[in-house]
This record gives sequence, C-alpha cells and structure tokens, in this order.
Amino acid sequence: MNKLPQVSLTGAQAIVECFKLESIPKVFCVPGESYLPLMDAIRDEPSIDLISARHEGGASFMAEGFAKASGIPGIVMATRGVGGSNLTIGVHTAYQDSTPMVVLLGQVHSDFRGREGFQEIDLVQYFSPISKWAAEIQDPARVPELVQRAFRIAKTGRPGPVVLSLPEDLLKKKAKMTFGKPAVRPSPAPSLKEIHEIQKLLKTANRPIIIAGGGVKSSGGEEALIQFAGKYQLPVMSAFRRHDIFPNNHPLYTGHLGLGMKASLLQTIQEADLILAIGTRLSEVTTQDYSLIRSNQSLIHIDIEYETLGKVYAPDIGIIADAREALLALIQMEFTPSWTSWGREKRKAYEESVQSLRDKPTLNDQVISLLQEHLPPDAIITNDAGNFAGWLHTYYQFNETNTYIGPTSGAMGYGMPAALGVKLAHPERTVVSLSGDGGFMMTMQELETAIRYKIPVISLIFNNSMYGTIRMHQEIHYPTKTIGTDLGYVPFAKIAAEVGAHSRYVENAEEFEIALLEALRCLKPSVIEIKCDGEQISVSKTIEQIRKRN
Repeated sequence: MNKLPQVSLTGAQAIVECFKLESIPKVFCVPGESYLPLMDAIRDEPSIDLISARHEGGASFMAEGFAKASGIPGIVMATRGVGGSNLTIGVHTAYQDSTPMVVLLGQVHSDFRGREGFQEIDLVQYFSPISKWAAEIQDPARVPELVQRAFRIAKTGRPGPVVLSLPEDLLKKKAKMTFGKPAVRPSPAPSLKEIHEIQKLLKTANRPIIIAGGGVKSSGGEEALIQFAGKYQLPVMSAFRRHDIFPNNHPLYTGHLGLGMKASLLQTIQEADLILAIGTRLSEVTTQDYSLIRSNQSLIHIDIEYETLGKVYAPDIGIIADAREALLALIQMEFTPSWTSWGREKRKAYEESVQSLRDKPTLNDQVISLLQEHLPPDAIITNDAGNFAGWLHTYYQFNETNTYIGPTSGAMGYGMPAALGVKLAHPERTVVSLSGDGGFMMTMQELETAIRYKIPVISLIFNNSMYGTIRMHQEIHYPTKTIGTDLGYVPFAKIAAEVGAHSRYVENAEEFEIALLEALRCLKPSVIEIKCDGEQISVSKTIEQIRKRN
C-alpha cells in the first residue's frame, strides 16, 4: 500500500481540501472575522460556491434543506458564540431529522480561551447535546484527521450534525497534512437467521403493516420498499413528514402518521397485529404521543442505529441494518400472504380520508388542489411548522420520490430558507415552500438572499395574522382566553416586491391560480401571499366549533 503524500497547508486550506474530497459544492454562512482565512480559502477554490445568508438560522436551514435534497452533507459556518447560537435551530433540526451536516464555527484565539474572550462560548459543551459529535481542533496537523472524521460521523449510522470549533489562529497556521479517503457509508444487511425469524413472525400475522421512515430515504430504498410491499401485499404508512417515501397513489399506501390524523387512519395502526417499522425512530408525533403501539401487537424494528432499537418500544425482533439492504434481503423470503383483503380495506379508508366532505371547500383546500393540478410531478415542496401544513399533509398526493422536505423537528421559519437549499441542490426542478405568516416572518430576510443569488423558488404565505397552532391549543385548553397569539398584519407581498421578488396578494382561488401560473413561468423568486380566514383554525375545526366542544 502506497503511503499518502504529505502537503504543507494552512488549517483553512486543509478544511477546503476535505470539502473537495467529499465533493462539497455549496457552503452556507453568515461571514465572521473569526474564520476569515477559511472564507478566503473557499474563495480560491472554484469548485465550491459560498452562499452568504442574512441570518445564521436561515443559513443553517439552507444547509439542512440542501443536505436532505442532495444526500450530500450540508455545510454551514458562523462565528463564535453569537453566530453559533443563532444557527442552533438548524443543528437541532438536523439532529431530529437525521440529516447529515457539518457545522464549522470560528472560535476566539487560542491565547484568549477561558478568559471570557469576545463572544466566547465553550462551543463543544454548548452543542454536544444536539449533535452527533462536537470537538475543537487545536493542532493544525490534525485538521484533516478531525474534519474527515466529522464527515464520517455525519454520514454514517443514523445521519446527523457534527460541530467543529476552530480557534482563529488555527486557520492561519501551516503544517504538514496527510489526507485519508472520503468517508463511505456502511450498509449492513440482516443475517440469514434474522430474515428467517422475520419470516416466521410474518407467517403468524393476519393484519400486518409497514411504518416507513427517513431511513428508507437516506438509504435510497424507496424502490426496494415498493417491491417488498408489493410482493407480500403489505400496506404501508409513512412516518411523520416522510410522505414521499412511498407513492401516495399506490394501492398499498394507507396514509401518513402525523398531526391531526383522522380516526379512520389511526384505526389502521390500532387494528394491526404486526408492525414492521423500517428506518424510523418511532417519534412522538409518528406514534401519537407514544400511545399508538400496544403490547398486544408484535413489533419488528429495523434501523441502522443501535440506540434506536428499544428506545421507545421493545421490539419482538430488532435488527441493525441499512433500510435498503434489509428490504432487498427480505424480498428473498418465500411465502404466500394471507392478508390481501386487509390491505384493500385500509387503502379504501385512506382514499375516503382525502376526500373533502365540505359542501363549500375552504380556500386552503382549493390552494392544495391547485398545487396538485399545476405543479410538475417532480416538484419539491418544503414547509414550515404550523396548522396550514395540515391541509398539505391531508390532501396533497406525493406520488414521486424526493418531492417533499419538511422539518420533523417542527421548526418555524424552516420552509423558505430550506427551499433555497433544495433549489440549489436541484436547479432544474420547481421548488415551492409553504409557510404561515408567523413562521415566514422569522426568516423572511432570506428572501433577499434568494434575490441576490437568483434562486427562483415560489413561496406561499398563508396569512391569518396569528400564531395559529398555538391559538388552536389555547382554544382547546382555555376557550376564549387567548393571549399572545394575535399578530399584526404584515404586507408580505409588498415587502417582497420592494426587495425585487415577483409577488402577488390573493384572496380567493381564482386569484391564486392566476398567481401560481405566473410564478411557475417566472425566472426569479416569487411570493404569493394568501389571505386566510383565522376562524378556520385547522383542517377539521373552526374556533367556534372548538369552543362549543368545550
């Protein structure tokens, strides 16, 4: 084996060399004086684009969205304690959403550490609880080792964010550097014994169902899931905000496990006698506050992360495996399923759930219907947190893979910045973000980033001048006693026009359809502000109905 050559580089140059080895095309940041050498090294590398955002939170959402859309680790940079604190929301989102991300934070000069230097925070201690790994690099010769280790940790096992603290002086110092090969994601498969055990348990089932999560997406296992479900006629439900994991128009798709689910869909899981959970951590939302899976149901849990198995529910069979490899292995089982009528019954329940029973559809109903009608089949949708997303989750049909990117962490302000990262990952595809007025206001400054870098996303803003989700919970628990949830009106369409975006304000479905078709033809960022009725607080309830129920 030939020994890898050593080269003399600064710490900053070595980091960029690691980027090149990992084929990183985009880096997101808010500039800071503590890592200027790193910015300068990126400037000298033509294969890497630097995207400078208006706020570190927006930059971190862009990196996270880029990573979800591309499968390449998202890179975000910020300066010291203040910049690091601002981008924490993106790190937490990447952690809960299992998104590979490498966070590089400039730190105070090594000579000033521990003296409460300017903007000093112990970044390792600060980020350790919400990252897969956090470390500070103190020796310039170890930059390749530790940065490449960061990529390896971010990409392997259950993907997630890693954080590296970079003292200001480290980036300028030169040392002899040796680089390893880029990280390769291991893909462990089930053993023959484990496959045999699963086959035995499946043969005893009468009403089995698959819950498919993000591990299927990160492994590229969507097609294998279709083949596996089809061969054994297994109905499939998607975990929270993983709608595009299985074609929604497939005869075996039976719904999405999320917020505000209809009782008929919950009944599907409740009636199942065997649950096959693949690539999902069985989160609080997916399991309806950890109440959905009961002790009289058999559970087969397949996940690439050892700690995920048994963290919430003790499985009858727990297997550490890459989701795609597991599915391909399980397709080799040979037995005849006895539950085909069960799958048809649950598919019918799902189809009935997506039919609006209202004589007069709401504007939000019509907006989702028009998106379904006019968006290209491969369009990618992102969204913020908020009750407006209930309409998307209930009615929109995701029939192609990699067409939906939403925050399972429930982060507000996510939709539009994430859409920018997604569009940079897939410039040839239509990208649409959905936000409420509360969430959009949190990161709307990134609209200027979209204008500056000519990133033509379409941003829909459902404006009801309130924090709608929290208002709904107030009305449930403290009817009529609202506080803190009413917001003033913000003229988003006018502001968008002032910064150079194509914009429209709409009050009905006819106006929205015209605005959407204009935006689809437009070659620059577009904003459509939708005037919403605050009384229609969710897909199924008005404020008055909630109050009467109480």
